[in-house]
Amino acid sequence: MTTLSKEQQTEFEAAAFRRLVAHLRERTDVQNIDLMNLAGFCRNCLSNWYREAAEAEGVAVTKDESREIVYGMPYEDWKDLHQKEASPVQKAAFEVNNPHK
Repeated sequence: MTTLSKEQQTEFEAAAFRRLVAHLRERTDVQNIDLMNLAGFCRNCLSNWYREAAEAEGVAVTKDESREIVYGMPYEDWKDLHQKEASPVQKAAFEVNNPHK
């Protein structure tokens, strides 16, 4: 395996994160509940992880700010434009896959 400097590792991880966020912004057809059911995380999880990382470094980022970073717009706007009501099947799968939520 190639040995990376800490700076390279951080740079590559940041690039992968930016690409994932861009991909999720393009795939507005994929609902958060689908992501949770299949992968155990969603856009909101990413925004929470971003906020937690910032706070760990002493940078205050609000929930709304971190969500806007991930969604590319205010969360309420994204929901109005793209979020659909979860089907009974999706809700049942969520309960099975995410009993702690």
